[in-house]
Amino acid sequence: MSSLVRHVTIDCADAYALAGFWAKALDSTISDADKPGDEEVLVEAPGVGLLFIQVPEAKSVKNRIHLDLKPLDRTRDEEVERLIGLGATLFEDHRNPDGSGWATLADPEGNEFCVERSAAERAATAPAS
Repeated sequence: MSSLVRHVTIDCADAYALAGFWAKALDSTISDADKPGDEEVLVEAPGVGLLFIQVPEAKSVKNRIHLDLKPLDRTRDEEVERLIGLGATLFEDHRNPDGSGWATLADPEGNEFCVERSAAERAATAPAS
């Protein structure tokens, strides 16, 4: 059998605080074993967990890997606004007038991630077959 991805690990300055943002963003939870001040904190999300590891150095360049989020029960633009309300910032806007495209946001520590259109939005603009 091949391997499975268990966690996506993200270096950060404050593991518990950043995990808190991502737990809210993903409507998920921080592991019961983790508490404020821990240097490793796990967000238990469906599919794959996000593991936040506290490191001494600050983020200095663009991420080499990032998350792409697809909203389940709201539109892309509603999700972008919700995430900004949680503490994200709009980094680059790649949304097009026809509704296609995505928005690149940054989490509270500056890690970039993208928000794509929901499945319903994609289906509404798909060419008829």
